[in-house]
Amino acid sequence: MITTVIFDLDDTLLWDQQSVATAFRKTCERAAQVHDVDPAVLEEAVRTEARALYATYDTYEFTQMIGINPFEGLWGTFDDEGEFFQKMKAIVPGYRREAWTKGLQRIGIDDAGLGSELAELFPQERKKHPFLYEETFSVLDKLKGRYKLVLLTNGSPSLQQTKLEITPEIAPYFDHIVISGAFGRGKPDLSIFQHVLEICDVAVEEAVMIGDNLMTDILGASRVGMSSVWINREDKELAEGSTPTYEIDDLENLFPILETLAKEETVR
Repeated sequence: MITTVIFDLDDTLLWDQQSVATAFRKTCERAAQVHDVDPAVLEEAVRTEARALYATYDTYEFTQMIGINPFEGLWGTFDDEGEFFQKMKAIVPGYRREAWTKGLQRIGIDDAGLGSELAELFPQERKKHPFLYEETFSVLDKLKGRYKLVLLTNGSPSLQQTKLEITPEIAPYFDHIVISGAFGRGKPDLSIFQHVLEICDVAVEEAVMIGDNLMTDILGASRVGMSSVWINREDKELAEGSTPTYEIDDLENLFPILETLAKEETVR
């Protein structure tokens, strides 16, 4: 019998991609007030430069293990405990300036002053625009009190907490919030899923994982033998080696699955 429902945060409950895209658009529109640039072209240039630069730092392997992407590096403070988080804290101010300045240079604009301005503006815009999916709260309302709810998210503790602070309605729904950066390893590592089962005091058969990422949420659940639900809003293709138990395109479609799982348990 399913007693515990585990949710991913980014692009499962929070529409992080939309928040990042909006922050980029607003920031690039500022650049267009100064120079004759197409904001969309600048955005793509900065994204390209940010990805390349991010991979050059000796913190890169750590960020891959914890699950912190280059665009989170453009607005997080990483004021967290631990050697690598402190390294990131020291790196990110220069990383932001360089990513934006190189992005401008990539489209033919040499303006380090504007690069620095945009590097400061982007985090402000990201914090101003927290998006959630339309069904997030209605689904959590229906689940609260019926199941033990867990939020299992990859990332820096300070950054994930910031996301929860700017959407303060989310955290109270959850009995436990587990952040990979605080635990020490991220999804899909087996150990973080085992940790969730231990703190909830449940068997793997009693839990189900819901997430948007096949290679973290779904792969990790399968490694521990847990049922999983892939929220596939963008009609993506299945990835080899990571097969969800169920697939949905809206969180409201979770409820028939939970009913099915309950009936299967009754039959047994």
